[in-house]
Amino acid sequence: MKLLLALLSAVSAHSQIRFDERTLASDLKGGYQVIATDLNKDGRPDLIALASGMKELVWFENPTWQRHVLATGVNRMINVAPLDANSDGIPELLLAQEFANAAKNSIGVVTLLESNSDPRQPWKMREIDRLPTSHRLRPIRLRGGSAIVNAPLTGAKAEPPEYRDFNPVVYYRPPAWQRTLIDNSLQGVMHGIFVVDWNGDGVDELLTASFEGIHLLHPDRPNAKPEKLSPGDPAPWPASGASEIVVAKLGKERILASIDPWHGNQVSVHRRKGGKWQRQVIDNQDPDGHTLHAADLDGDGRDELIAGFRGATRSVYFYKADAKGQSWTRTPIDKGNIAAAGCAIADFDADRRLDAACIGSATANLKLYKNLSN
Repeated sequence: MKLLLALLSAVSAHSQIRFDERTLASDLKGGYQVIATDLNKDGRPDLIALASGMKELVWFENPTWQRHVLATGVNRMINVAPLDANSDGIPELLLAQEFANAAKNSIGVVTLLESNSDPRQPWKMREIDRLPTSHRLRPIRLRGGSAIVNAPLTGAKAEPPEYRDFNPVVYYRPPAWQRTLIDNSLQGVMHGIFVVDWNGDGVDELLTASFEGIHLLHPDRPNAKPEKLSPGDPAPWPASGASEIVVAKLGKERILASIDPWHGNQVSVHRRKGGKWQRQVIDNQDPDGHTLHAADLDGDGRDELIAGFRGATRSVYFYKADAKGQSWTRTPIDKGNIAAAGCAIADFDADRRLDAACIGSATANLKLYKNLSN
């Protein structure tokens, strides 16, 4: 009887989280990343859709989702990050392009994009750096102002399958946009990063997911060494470590969540007990996990995890924890119709519920998932 009641309770909880799906585009060859940010100063989050197989960087204007072109003639794009450096209400963008997994084939061009008077027209472009395998770009708050982090996939001398070389994690601070080194002590593929105010002091730290596991970096502390929080998958190198990392909250408890290992099939949660982060694999059914987010989808004060898989199953799921955070239930948001390489979470329709947008690689599509939760 107790088991039946528990199952009924779980079904009831999950019935509250549901989505209405809308396809915004189906021609984004090599869809890789989607970013939610307001590009036209109307207070609504728009969508930047980056597709590595295209020569155009495009955006979709909320609420009509009309398509516009940000830049043309770009090649092998891999990441873009917004930062309103001049405080005019329209963010500047850093774009990483000319990317390849093998460092010897990856120029790693970093380009600054600035809006003209009309953000619906193509933006001005200026190269600011070249760093092989430039891969993950994220805005970050530092003392004295904000910047954008660049975490290359590998070091410049790394070669597959071991990829053993030290990875230079850097940032660029406006208006000079010059490269500043954060750390170069970690080796192997560094696939995921997550910006978080770890100490609650208004200054951001950086979590990294790599062959060496999950580390905490302090960009505002010169010469500070990375703190290892978890080894991720304990398998031997190069099947070790983590690929994506996020911070989530279960009420007042802070937890970590990751996809392990590189492009792996394991969704893991990490909870701090006895002074150590203990890892629990909550799902291992789908190949090529490539995007991971945490968000309170039903407004209960506890985050769900949203994970996308671009492998054969081509799906997006959310995971909800039980009351004690010991077991997690998986529910599909999109089953089999999007090879989700990237997702963005935001309230796109101002109804105070967090929605999702995801971009597909092999499926070349961009979808918006409106949150209809009770």
